[in-house]
Amino acid sequence: MSRDLFRGMTAVLSLGLVLLVFLMAFVIWQQAEASVQKSGWEFIVSRHWDPVHEEFGALPYIYGTVISTMLAVLFAGPVSIGAAIYLAEFAPRRTKALLAFVVDVLAAIPSIVYGLWGSFVLAPFLRNYIEPWLGKNLGFLPFFQGSPFGLDMLAAGIMLAIMSIPVITAVAREVLETVPDGQREPLIAMGATPWEVVRIGVIPYARNGIVGAFTLGLGKAIGETMAVTMVIGNEPKISASLFSPAHSMTSVIVNEFAQATSVLHLSSLIHIGLLLFGLTLLINVLARLLIYQMSWRVKKRNENT
Repeated sequence: MSRDLFRGMTAVLSLGLVLLVFLMAFVIWQQAEASVQKSGWEFIVSRHWDPVHEEFGALPYIYGTVISTMLAVLFAGPVSIGAAIYLAEFAPRRTKALLAFVVDVLAAIPSIVYGLWGSFVLAPFLRNYIEPWLGKNLGFLPFFQGSPFGLDMLAAGIMLAIMSIPVITAVAREVLETVPDGQREPLIAMGATPWEVVRIGVIPYARNGIVGAFTLGLGKAIGETMAVTMVIGNEPKISASLFSPAHSMTSVIVNEFAQATSVLHLSSLIHIGLLLFGLTLLINVLARLLIYQMSWRVKKRNENT
């Protein structure tokens, strides 16, 4: 097979993937058109969801998705970056190989398994120990008011954090390992401690790639379905309290898709899917651009040296 033929075949396959994304977006838009025409922008800002009277608003589901995702990034961030720094800079070779394997295994566990663990272990633990303590000591804040329930926004945020940690850790570790030795050697020669080398020389250079890792983790958290559905409580409420049950964009689709009898109800659920598709696609494109920028900087630096 000639080089030109092989290049042409790979180009066609690559363009086919891009075309597939546009076809998915087109089909979803077609199926959501009835809801788009009826509700327009009010669909995003309305909080009333009543399939009986065919009145649909996605705001409670958007709110649940955004808050649970923000909690996931907040909880997963320090753990993921700390683990990535240890694996890339400080871990002995055997320990690094073992921990990297464990991270990969955690990323491969099906979400339904995480959901079962969250329902039977995480939720009771939060309800019996963590949430009563938070309510007693931090109950003056609106985030920790109300009765401990266990299946709520806090549980969803923690569950998404646990599921996002392997993704963020793996990508951030690869980014840190691509940082050239030229960023470390001058600091080591000046007598900097290992942590100073990482803080001054490595992390600033890898900043865009680390942000990309966070963004990929954010995309995974936004699109997660089964585990969130099993721990978030599934009530379309907007509440400042993390102890309050909520709903997410993915969970409402899972819970109501099979029961949607009217055309408008089904179209509204697909409309939520369209919003989720666009948001996830945007986040993943942004993450890839940041990681590509990091790789390009490393390549240019290596060429110059």
